[in-house]
Amino acid sequence: MFHLGTAGYPEGSKGPIDALKRLRARGLDALEVQFVRRAGMREKMAMDLGAMAKAIGVLLSVHAPYYINFNSRNPETVGKSVGWVTRTAEAAHSMGAGLIVIHAALYHGKDPREVTETVIDGVRRCLSIMSDGGYNTPLIGLEVMGKKAAWGRISEIGEVVNALDCVVPVVDFAHLHAFGEGALRSAEDVRRNLEEVRGYYQGPLHCHYSSVEYGDRGERRHLPLEAGEPRFELVAEALLDWEWDVTIISETPCPVRGAEAIRKILGIISENRIQ
Repeated sequence: MFHLGTAGYPEGSKGPIDALKRLRARGLDALEVQFVRRAGMREKMAMDLGAMAKAIGVLLSVHAPYYINFNSRNPETVGKSVGWVTRTAEAAHSMGAGLIVIHAALYHGKDPREVTETVIDGVRRCLSIMSDGGYNTPLIGLEVMGKKAAWGRISEIGEVVNALDCVVPVVDFAHLHAFGEGALRSAEDVRRNLEEVRGYYQGPLHCHYSSVEYGDRGERRHLPLEAGEPRFELVAEALLDWEWDVTIISETPCPVRGAEAIRKILGIISENRIQ
């Protein structure tokens, strides 16, 4: 089963509840609430959002602040990063969201293996605080990153998933494409990456899609789906082979239009497979 939705509220939304109604009216059933600049939401609002999402069948997730960095040179920033994750988790728990998505670290010139161990320590601290707070959900989702300075290769995320419970991968196809300077040129390229994920994780897959502009340092900016890199048709062919539920979050500049285009392409390719 596929769940399709947006990163953030649809354009013109008058708050979270209105955003859910607008999404459902367009036939979409997933929302990744964006805490990318500031973590947290009033508890009553979070609970009301969760109740409405459950009532109308919208799957909630939350994206934590962009500036989390468990490998910061500044110990104060590392401590703040733990706080940003746990505050995001508290709000996500109140709204019944099953997953929070995080960007975990920058390399800062360190050995990638050392950074991975640092990320494991940081995530472990977060999970301990979440457990003490009684948050049996959400899971922590580590996002595959697109900038070459950022930690977050599929294999690195796998080491954390293998080391800790309650951690899952979040596959961002634009980031995979950008990091590899145009790596996803065929459905087989996409399948190869998904098989690497499947080597350590078998379960519902949360992923992001947009077209992307990139350079020698990786990702530059997200583009509309019709910009065509990577082509969603290739991503769809590979995702249709995934054996568990898949949530696709549109991160195109107009996320609703992107999600609707994703739905159309998935439908066409699914019908072609049946014929």
